Amino acid sequence: MEKTIKLVLAEHMNLKDITRYELSKRTNIQYQTIDRYYKNKIVKYDSYIIQKICIALNCEVGDIIKII
Repeated sequence: MEKTIKLVLAEHMNLKDITRYELSKRTNIQYQTIDRYYKNKIVKYDSYIIQKICIALNCEVGDIIKII
């Protein structure tokens, strides 16, 4: 069985009641980029973006990225 990496950013943001627009403003990352991460449409993960998202959401990388 092969494992895959999945972003669970949407679930985490819903728990914290933060919109994509709000996260975009907090991180100074374009809305379109946040939207791709939110919808798990990313193939290559940018560590700089992941770091900014985690700081803005006050969470760990493992809270938004899962290996399934």
